[in-house]
Amino acid sequence: MEWNSTSSKRRLEKKHFWKDAFTWQGAVTPIVMPQVIFFGLYGLLVGLVHEVYDWSALDRGPVEYTGAFLALLLVLRTNGGYERWWEARKLWGGIVNQSRNLAIAGLTYGPRDSEWRERFVRWTATFSHVARRSLRNEREMPELAPLLQDAGAAERISRAQHMPTFVAYVLGSQLREAVEHGGMDRFAFLAADRERAQLLDHLGGCERILKTPLPQVHTVKLRRFIVLYLLGLPIAVVGDLWWVPGLVTALVAYPLLGIDQIAVELQNPFSPKNLSHLPLDPICDTIQGNLLALLEAEDVLPPPRTFGSGPAFAQPWHTDG
Repeated sequence: MEWNSTSSKRRLEKKHFWKDAFTWQGAVTPIVMPQVIFFGLYGLLVGLVHEVYDWSALDRGPVEYTGAFLALLLVLRTNGGYERWWEARKLWGGIVNQSRNLAIAGLTYGPRDSEWRERFVRWTATFSHVARRSLRNEREMPELAPLLQDAGAAERISRAQHMPTFVAYVLGSQLREAVEHGGMDRFAFLAADRERAQLLDHLGGCERILKTPLPQVHTVKLRRFIVLYLLGLPIAVVGDLWWVPGLVTALVAYPLLGIDQIAVELQNPFSPKNLSHLPLDPICDTIQGNLLALLEAEDVLPPPRTFGSGPAFAQPWHTDG
């Protein structure tokens, strides 16, 4: 049985390999193809001119060394973009965890008042939606009115200068209300408020990624290097066949320009306009579904037991048998 499962998984991975190798959607190929065609045509032009003037080709040694150095720089740039994407992924994983922890803390230690509990859970679920919209610089949030069951609250959030901070403030006010009027223990309040504060900490990390892109000076220099290398490459590879410089230049330009574009796509992992952006919409829907399910679970859970009364607690404990 285990062998069949492993065999099926290998066949699936093989299918994914060929699908990924030839897919067009979600790839940088459509973006870089115009530049690849341009440099390929330029290489063909160099090959045709060589057919007429028949100059001696340059030594390929410097071109090969330069190409290896350029590839290294591109890898470093791509790694920088991927690190931003990976950190954003971890930060949003933290938002998922802290949202669940905050809702559980409120339901476990908060007041038994059903209106407060539902309001607190729904505002906790609101934070992730508002954080997603804030990172995308969006103010229209149609999902909030049905979630909060209050169109006025959704409008107040959209008018806030920093929307996630406003939601965190409301959550803090609800926790204070639970302590002052709902009998919430202050130690439980501190634990819940710590979870609320960490939501803002994770969002602050995302905003740091968003507002500090990769250094422009590095991007400019690297792209100039790419252009100069691709302009000089066909001059070094001319030979007996006039079409070889065009083919070689296009084949080299495709990975170089593609890797450069991948770094561009990865540096903002929040925008849906970028390829391979983080799936923030499903993540927020998952948070909302998990938290609202906690409210539904309360209806089927047995009522809380009352300890400290009855015969079992009327007599002191004895250990002498």
